[in-house]
Amino acid sequence: MRQYFGRKLLVYGLTFFVAVTINWMVPRFMPGDPVSSMVARAGVSNPGAVETMRTYYTNLFGFDQPLWKQYANFWAALFQGDFGISIWVFPTPVSEVIMGAVPYTLGLMIPSVLLSWVVGNWAGAFAARRRLLDNTVLPVGYVLTAMPYMWLAVLLAWGLGVVAGIFPVAGGYSFSLQPSLSVEFVADLLHHWVLPFLSLFLVALGGWAIGMRNMIIYELESDYSNYLSALGAPQRLIRRYAFRNAVLPQITGLALQLGVLVAGALVTEIVFSYPGLGSLILKAIQNQDFFLLQGTFMFIVLGVLIANFIIDIVYVVVDPRTRAGMAGAQA
Repeated sequence: MRQYFGRKLLVYGLTFFVAVTINWMVPRFMPGDPVSSMVARAGVSNPGAVETMRTYYTNLFGFDQPLWKQYANFWAALFQGDFGISIWVFPTPVSEVIMGAVPYTLGLMIPSVLLSWVVGNWAGAFAARRRLLDNTVLPVGYVLTAMPYMWLAVLLAWGLGVVAGIFPVAGGYSFSLQPSLSVEFVADLLHHWVLPFLSLFLVALGGWAIGMRNMIIYELESDYSNYLSALGAPQRLIRRYAFRNAVLPQITGLALQLGVLVAGALVTEIVFSYPGLGSLILKAIQNQDFFLLQGTFMFIVLGVLIANFIIDIVYVVVDPRTRAGMAGAQA
């Protein structure tokens, strides 16, 4: 088992290196000049002052150095926990800007991922055993899973926000309130959270329900289920074995779908102007903020890799066949 996780850590380490390298390269091949954007925002018209500012910012951010040296400095600063200074909200450190948005993204992602997985598997398992429920869950699941995140977000914002006026359609909380742990602020925070959560939860729910429904049907028609049925085993016992086997591919699917879910969360945040990492990425692109874009993408890559590693560990724990295979390989 130690060798297994050692190989996994090596694969994840190489993936992190390649992903961060691509993350560093992409902003530098984007059109535009971040220094020119900063000078333009300053509103300076004097040619001498403009040139002085350009020289100062170019030297400050290291854009006057060769690309290979910028890349080496990037990794050196990264190992020291330095993500650079944001161009958009200069001179605020990138790490400070990101940490202000991370709680919103995590508060949106974690409940939507876990609840959609649990509820979707539960609904799919019940649909596989009841024809009436199957005729309802299957069509609804296909419709939900085919919806793009941003399209469903727009529909929810229009229907429940603009028309019904039940939920707000933008922001993480009301601008009239100050962030605090008061009951009023937490209630307002949850009020703004509902629509972005629903857009992520509903789309993912359909896919998990369809997947579990199909896997349960496959397991109930397999040889071991027929054998147990011929021996007179209770149907409850057979369904329990079928569910335990059917949930294993769903755990693997959760690891594979994390990247898609994260991308959906980022787009949803942009639709609702939710103050998470998605909104930061949009602001970084609009202001050509290389360092904020790098830091945000790197946080996302690191989070997805850590989540996948945790899912790998969970899979080994819940599947005894995997542990037996490891023991046989070591023997």
